[in-house]
Amino acid sequence: MTTEWQRIRVAEDGTHHVVAGEPLYDARFDEVLAFHAPGLAPVRRDGEAFHVDVRGRPAYGRRFERTFGFYEGRAAVRGSDGWRHVLPDGTDLYPERYAWCGNYQQGRSAFRDMRGRYGHLDPDGRLISTTLWRYAGDFREGSAVVQADDGRSSHVRADGTLLHGRWFVDLDVFHKGFARARDGAGWMHVDRQGRAIYTRRFAAVEPFYNGQARVERHDGGLEVIDERGDPIVELRPARTSELAALSADLVGHWRTDTLAAAVSLGVFDVLPGAEGFVAERCRMPLDKTRRLLRALAELGVVTRRDDGTWASTPQGTFLRADHPLTLAGAALEYAGPLRQRWTSLETALRAEVFRPDDIFREVSSSPERCRAHHRMLESYARHDYEPLVDHLPIRAGDVVVDAGGGTGALASFIVAKHPSSRVVVLDLPGVPAAAIEPPPHLAFVETNLFDPWPVSADLIVLARVLHDWDDVHAIRLLIHARNALKPGGRIAIVEMVLDEDGHGGGLCDLHLLAVTGGRERTRRDFERILDAAGLRLVQERTTPSLPRVLVAVPA
Repeated sequence: MTTEWQRIRVAEDGTHHVVAGEPLYDARFDEVLAFHAPGLAPVRRDGEAFHVDVRGRPAYGRRFERTFGFYEGRAAVRGSDGWRHVLPDGTDLYPERYAWCGNYQQGRSAFRDMRGRYGHLDPDGRLISTTLWRYAGDFREGSAVVQADDGRSSHVRADGTLLHGRWFVDLDVFHKGFARARDGAGWMHVDRQGRAIYTRRFAAVEPFYNGQARVERHDGGLEVIDERGDPIVELRPARTSELAALSADLVGHWRTDTLAAAVSLGVFDVLPGAEGFVAERCRMPLDKTRRLLRALAELGVVTRRDDGTWASTPQGTFLRADHPLTLAGAALEYAGPLRQRWTSLETALRAEVFRPDDIFREVSSSPERCRAHHRMLESYARHDYEPLVDHLPIRAGDVVVDAGGGTGALASFIVAKHPSSRVVVLDLPGVPAAAIEPPPHLAFVETNLFDPWPVSADLIVLARVLHDWDDVHAIRLLIHARNALKPGGRIAIVEMVLDEDGHGGGLCDLHLLAVTGGRERTRRDFERILDAAGLRLVQERTTPSLPRVLVAVPA
């Protein structure tokens, strides 16, 4: 038979192949897939899978559980012992077995091993790199997308090395020199150096086609843009009102104050219950109870059940006082003392140097406020820090100092992961007493971090400490940390690192300015203050949570 396999199509019922609507052969199967070079197609019948030629005849004698098309002369198949690639005669390309295999593209195939790790194979079935990933995709235009354990993605070359070293929330392969990428602000297009080719961000973007791409704006509008990110034509107007969106931002304090009032009244602690029950327990008039519950439902923190009673949503449960990660104290802090400090924002922005009253001394001066404030910080720490501990440069037997470690949330995770290490928490007098249940196996040392430290350590951790201070004070802290290091010691700075070009973290930066006089920093900012303190940055580690770990050593 001389039929060109490229003309062959799958029949509408999926049981055989046709050419120009006519059956190619007499055999019938339970499932057939398309033909690929060298003229073979995957089929399945009676629970057995194999490949057939254009006459419908088996290409080899072996049978598998699933077979897929040949790409670059190799086909992915699944047997009872796992996945592998086979050649057109049915022989294995390599002896290894995997949990899954992709198709060969540009001389590389993605795979997932039995431990759930992804990587790439070369044409002979060998690993292109010993580095394995949380996910790895197909190659296109000489690179592939890989996802690290922290969930962020980058591109790798054909030898497995990073193409540009930039990491994104989500990422696509390159298409005509540009790749779709998403950061904290939205989707964009990046070049082969991983740089955004324009400053705008979108809700969604399509690949460029002849210099133009269709995108969806965050307001729901659709437009076509050029490679500068400039609009060429609008395809759909905005679905939301810019005035309404801005108005919602202007009254953002309504949300904060409503949540704080509900916490203060104890609403979340008495739910679930009927309106009358909530009104009685919280000592409110019934009408105002209904009004508050309606507002809380609008915020998504409570819901009315089919029987008419009210209950907290999963989000609302965090506002219960007895929740392990309670944010009840946070609601009161943000609506009260911290909100008051925001009233000085204009003054702070106009001033060359701005330093508000020391909030840490203010908090520690009142045992009740100290407990509430540090309970808030402890909830955030427990949420963010447990997966972060694996990324700290801790060696067996290290003496670890958690400077500004509060009630010891991070330190307790360190002890659990590194039981051979001695862990010391440094903080102001009165802070350790704020711990509801002081973690065992920790040493607490009460001191002012701006005085010489009465400890010596192999590793000093500064977790969300430097961002509370301006550069002058941050450098002083770093000098004390450096002086407290043992020979060969390291400092691990745990902070959000601002992108040099992006906008993420801007509001948090203003919050720090108003509340503590501190600031968020870019990598260059950290390098600058480290240099001023006689230190140098040797490594930046990404983590599964927002903060990164910056490792520094004496210069």
